[in-house]
Amino acid sequence: MKTSASISEHLPRDPASPQQGVDQPLDKGQGLHWYAQMQRIRKFEEKADQLYGQQRIKGFCHLYNGQEACVVGAVSAARPEDKHITAYRDHAHPLALGTPSKLVMAELLGKASGLCKGRGGSMHMFDRQRNLFGGHGIVGAQIPLGVGIAFAEKYRKTNHVCLTYMGDGAVRQGAFHESLNLAMLYALPIVFLIENNGYAMGTSVERSSNVVELYRLGAAYHMRSLAVDAMSVAHVHQAVAQAIALARSGQPSLLELNTYRYKGHSVSDPATYRKREEIVERKKRDPILLLKTHLLEQHIATESELQAIDQKIKNEIEEAVAFAEASEAPSQQSLYQEVYAQADYAFLHS
Repeated sequence: MKTSASISEHLPRDPASPQQGVDQPLDKGQGLHWYAQMQRIRKFEEKADQLYGQQRIKGFCHLYNGQEACVVGAVSAARPEDKHITAYRDHAHPLALGTPSKLVMAELLGKASGLCKGRGGSMHMFDRQRNLFGGHGIVGAQIPLGVGIAFAEKYRKTNHVCLTYMGDGAVRQGAFHESLNLAMLYALPIVFLIENNGYAMGTSVERSSNVVELYRLGAAYHMRSLAVDAMSVAHVHQAVAQAIALARSGQPSLLELNTYRYKGHSVSDPATYRKREEIVERKKRDPILLLKTHLLEQHIATESELQAIDQKIKNEIEEAVAFAEASEAPSQQSLYQEVYAQADYAFLHS
């Protein structure tokens, strides 16, 4: 039995030493794409943080700063036809899938031009065109939904895979275990991705789970399971690419993406449960910094090329804010639109 201890004694595990990073030859096009995608997410989230502080974004808001390599590496390993479903820390997922940043920003500001017409907000990003099935606010709710999506793909014989993302806190939900069991029972084309940022809300993994290496939970279901250094976008890409290939043949995988979030659980969380020194230390292995260093040291890209990407993204985010702020708020009548599949449902005329 574990004995009680202070929070400082239960810091999240560092998944790799500072020397680890990109360890295979990297194509320039791929490297620059990863860099641009991660910078887009980082700058978008920084702007969202600023807008929230100015009360221009309302409600809950969960930022992805520090975790960019997870979704960028995963999406780059998938096909456009593959499906994605995640929890409420979900601004990054549509951005990684190619959703215009102005649509995501407009959704955060609750505008009719937003990705979900202002109805979803921060926690409910959906993009049917790009096969993103949400953004779900209930902890772990998306996991069995991902199993259902994978079952549908197998039933239709599409050869498509469902990438099902979750936080480390979600693995304590019963639905997680039911989902792993069904995925193995029916040999579904699914990859479960635990974005383990070390803290379920404000509680470290060590204080909330007897099993701290979360990928080991898959062993109970005879599922292929492994841990991944998710501060390296290349490591994530390689691991997810292999898992996807196996999933297409009916072998599910559970990947624990060991990452770190720089902000609190939500924007309103001051994160007093961890020391500032811990964050400073973890930022030494920032995923964008690791990739940038590799690109420069291996002469894959120049400083001026990366600066040009930075400026382009800065301009894009500013344009996204301008677009969102100039957009109209949803009309009152829109409350009754697209609620029921039956357009003339009686409630709408009562």
